[in-house]
Amino acid sequence: MLEFLLITAITTASLLIISKLPLGIYIESLNKALIAGVVLGLLNGAAHFVFGLIEAVPLLGGLVTVVVNLITFSLAAWLVRGFDLKWGFMSALLGSIALSFFNTLIASFF
Repeated sequence: MLEFLLITAITTASLLIISKLPLGIYIESLNKALIAGVVLGLLNGAAHFVFGLIEAVPLLGGLVTVVVNLITFSLAAWLVRGFDLKWGFMSALLGSIALSFFNTLIASFF
């Protein structure tokens, strides 16, 4: 549970950062970023559980991870009001890449 809370806090911070970059991602408030962080955590957890076997295959693992992150990012934006993708697919692609980068960067401090 503590790990989930830490990941949610890191994802929320990352979402707030990327919403300030020119990637076409809009987050209405801190509360919306927190809700989106929880939704992303739950969606990623479920998706990685389902696709865990495919990710074990070396050639498919990276591609599956990118696609899963893209889908979960888009789905979270669709589910959370106040978390919008201005340019649709392109915003989702750029946002999922930026989210992975900032999550890794911030998590490295913990």
